[in-house]
Amino acid sequence: MKKKIGLLLVIVVALVLTFVPLGQTNTQSAQAADNSLEKIQKKGVLVMGTSPDYPPYEFQATVNGKSAIVGMDVYIGQQVAKDLGVKLKVKSMSFDSLLVALQTGKIDMIISGMNPTPARRKNVSFTKAYYQGGYDIVINKTDKNKYKNKDSFGGGTLGAQTGTTQYNAAKNQTKNTSVKGMTSQSDLILALQSHKIDGVAMEKPSAEAYVANNKQLAAIPAGFSMSSSATKSAIAFRKGSTSLVNKVNKTVDKIKKENLVKKEYLPKAGKYLKTNTVNTSMFHYWKAFLTGIEYTLIITVCSVFFGFIIGILLALARMAKGNIFKNLLRWISTAYVEFIRGTPMMVQVMFVYFGLGIFVNLPALTSGIIAISLNSGAYVAEYIRGGINSVNIGQTEAARSLGMSNGETMRYVVLPQALKNIWPSLGNEFITLIKDSSIVSIIGVTELIYQSNIVRSDTYRGVAPIVVIMVLYFILTFTASRILNHFERKMQHD
Repeated sequence: MKKKIGLLLVIVVALVLTFVPLGQTNTQSAQAADNSLEKIQKKGVLVMGTSPDYPPYEFQATVNGKSAIVGMDVYIGQQVAKDLGVKLKVKSMSFDSLLVALQTGKIDMIISGMNPTPARRKNVSFTKAYYQGGYDIVINKTDKNKYKNKDSFGGGTLGAQTGTTQYNAAKNQTKNTSVKGMTSQSDLILALQSHKIDGVAMEKPSAEAYVANNKQLAAIPAGFSMSSSATKSAIAFRKGSTSLVNKVNKTVDKIKKENLVKKEYLPKAGKYLKTNTVNTSMFHYWKAFLTGIEYTLIITVCSVFFGFIIGILLALARMAKGNIFKNLLRWISTAYVEFIRGTPMMVQVMFVYFGLGIFVNLPALTSGIIAISLNSGAYVAEYIRGGINSVNIGQTEAARSLGMSNGETMRYVVLPQALKNIWPSLGNEFITLIKDSSIVSIIGVTELIYQSNIVRSDTYRGVAPIVVIMVLYFILTFTASRILNHFERKMQHD
């Protein structure tokens, strides 16, 4: 019995001695494999993702006549890049897209007032906290006697930015209260002022910034019961970026030791908040709206061009008949058209930008054009297929009797007549794309919707920028419609 026990102990000790060095080796290998710091320094650029609608953390301001992203978090990002010896590039996107963008390599780090909650730590690595605040609820000043804290909104609606800890707190810690989430803080303030919601839960510094720049608003204590991690802000990196996190932690330690946030970063951000309200006329931001028009037209024209080419190929493939290869081609094209028409364009844009971004790092503008072109191609294919079927079969027979091949018949006889028949539908598609281009604002393309959000963040005015872009969209679509109608009349005359 003793021999058996002794043999068992020997086996256990042997196993322990075997696996302990193995565990150490695996740890050392993992550390050796972590080249996150070296990779950033070699690249020479640190891409920071942020949602610039959260003053004084990050927001849009006019700097030297140009719109720029400023705020406490931006200055922290500049300090981090400086200590790493690289340049900082700030990329704007919605808050709920930041984690996806980090995981797919679109950005290198997130500094956007993000709280290092346990759920987020499962997917990304956080530095030490660089700031700790609290939560307030912004309300209309006329309701100041009505609301005192989160418990006062029974039967009402409380708003919060989706993906944030205050949104989750509002959902879990309020009773008989409807909680409405939006991706943009400026959208929430607009909803508040138009009485769509009764209050907006946000971090205390942001609440103070909005109230200080809008006399119609007031702030009350939120009264949320939050863990310490939910009130802290930290920098997020991709999971496993240990060497990079350790290096940036030294910068965070320096910022906290020298109290740079309160002594330097917040006062600097406050100056831009005051500057934003000096001239809030829409004409003052004509350059921003002009840039939005430029990108809207670029996206529309490119998408129409490539969508038309894709549409022709898909239409011909759907009409192919004969051998196994042609039947397979017809099946694939049919499946593609049905799939694209059966899924929202917003999902397609996000898939191209974030999904394909895992394999190919495409710029936001390129991703937007690709997604909209692929979507438009599916609809154009059906227009063209219908146009081809509308051409009298006698036209094809006459062309064939003159010795024209199938390709020549399609190119010189059928397609020109089909194009004339479907021109109104193609024109309608062009008009639709002008408006649908607004969807790419979710991935940070600076078209009209994106620019209007910049102006709203700059001026704290919610309605005026919306009115401006409504007028601009109408001018674009009306002008395009007149041009298309001119060519349609010429075709009918011919």
